[in-house]
Parts: sequence; C-alpha cells; structure tokens
Amino acid sequence: MIVVLQSFGLIAQEKEKKEVSETFAAVRIINGHSTETLKKRQFRYIIAHRFGDALGDLGGIQTAFGFDNAADIRFGFDFGITDNLMIGFSRLKGTGDPYRSLLEGSVKYRFLTQTENNSMPVSVSYAGSMYATYMPSSESISSVTNFERFSHRLMYGSQLTIARKLHPRLSVALMPTYVHRNKVEATDVNGLFSIGGAARIRVSKRIGLIAEYFYNIHDSSIREDYKNSLGLAMEWLTNGHTFTINLTNARGFGELQYVALTTSDWLEGQFRLGFSITRTFSY
Repeated sequence: MIVVLQSFGLIAQEKEKKEVSETFAAVRIINGHSTETLKKRQFRYIIAHRFGDALGDLGGIQTAFGFDNAADIRFGFDFGITDNLMIGFSRLKGTGDPYRSLLEGSVKYRFLTQTENNSMPVSVSYAGSMYATYMPSSESISSVTNFERFSHRLMYGSQLTIARKLHPRLSVALMPTYVHRNKVEATDVNGLFSIGGAARIRVSKRIGLIAEYFYNIHDSSIREDYKNSLGLAMEWLTNGHTFTINLTNARGFGELQYVALTTSDWLEGQFRLGFSITRTFSY
C-alpha cells in the first residue's frame, strides 16, 4: 500500500512539474520576442525581408505593391547556450530613416515556464539587444547621423515578455519594452517606453494566425510624426523550418526600428508585406 501511494505521489509531482510547450511557434512573434528559446546546442539561421508600402503614395501597381522596394533585410544567427538561454547576431540593411548598415547583438533568458497544472501560470523571458551602425557619418553637424563619438552609433533595447497559453489553440503575450538611443533629434527623446501585446491562434497543426501591437508611451507634444507598430501574420511550420508572412506598418525589425522609428500609417495604405524563413539545426 505504501509503495502504491508513493507511486501516485510521484506521478502527481511529475504532472505538476510538466511544462507547457510551444506557447508560440518561434523565438519571435512578429517583431517582438516570444518566451520561446532554442534548446541547448541548437543553431538557427534566419533570413527576413520587408518590402515597401503596398498602397499609398509610394505603393500601388507601379511598384508591384511594394515588391520593388526593399525597406529592410535581415540575416541572422541564434545559438542555444542552455535550454533557457540563447544569444543572437544579425545584420540589418536598415531603413535609412535615419540609420543604415545596422548590427544587432542579443541575449534572451527564459526564467519562468508555465506548467500544465498552473502552479506556474505564465512563462516569462527577458531579451536585451544592442545595435550599432557603421554607416558613414553625415557631414551635417545638425544631423542625427553625424557621429561625433563612437557612442553616438550605439542604441539599446530591452523587452520583458509575459506569455500564457490559454488553450491548446490560443496564446497571448504582454511585452513591456524600453529603447534607448545615445543620440537623437532635438525634438525626440533618448529613452522610449512601449507596451506590446500579441495573440496567436493555431488554426491547424502547421498553420497559425498572429496579431501584434505596440503602444508607445511618451509626451503627446513630441514625436508627432511617429506611429505605433501594428502587425498581422500567418505562420507555416514544417520540419525544421518556420515560414512567416506578415503585414505591418513597421519598416524595420529590431526594437530600435519598430518601436522608436515607425512613421507609417495603416489608414493611409502605408503597410507592407514581409516574410521570414528560419531553419533550426542541432550542433
């Protein structure tokens, strides 16, 4: 009898410790970070494109609805150090508004994971990024891209992601985000807070639909020309690959770009098609 009771106790403990998996399908949602991380000794390669405005003054049939214009391109690598810790490095074309030739280094750590019995109701991760531009310095002293010091070329992003799988087919996430730029225009701010939210619906075993929005928090009397980032996406999962097609008003990829530098307005047709393809290997 004692052995049987002990066995039931062990089974209950295992169930309590069982972690919820695949809250989101990839380490990124659309732009923001999910709570997913690569497993130890996994390597991921990503290539992503974001095209020009589909409609509006710069879109339409003359530009093949934006396909003629590449707003940004990302090539990147991610590495799993442990099952909960990963690092990444990317090169971004940059949107030219104002930065080009960007390098991005990132680290992400998941320190809480949701369990099936809700003893831990959410998964939580932190991602930190640093950006550097190696574009030529502007000759205009008044330009934000006149880099008097090397530190003017550096920008930083921090994002806390709190996610919960509400149902096998529905996951949600909250993403408080902070971006800091060492040099900005006189009418801008160095530090910018944003609150992101996202939801994913799993339509089938391999297809999911995603919505993501970031609301920037700042004094309404400044940054009047900047907009909040909104994205919609469909993801398609295959063995080893994740293929994502998205529509968003953000021209760039990293927190620096989609939080601090989005100027396009959905209501004026200033959204664009983008896609990303990732391939994961074990090493």
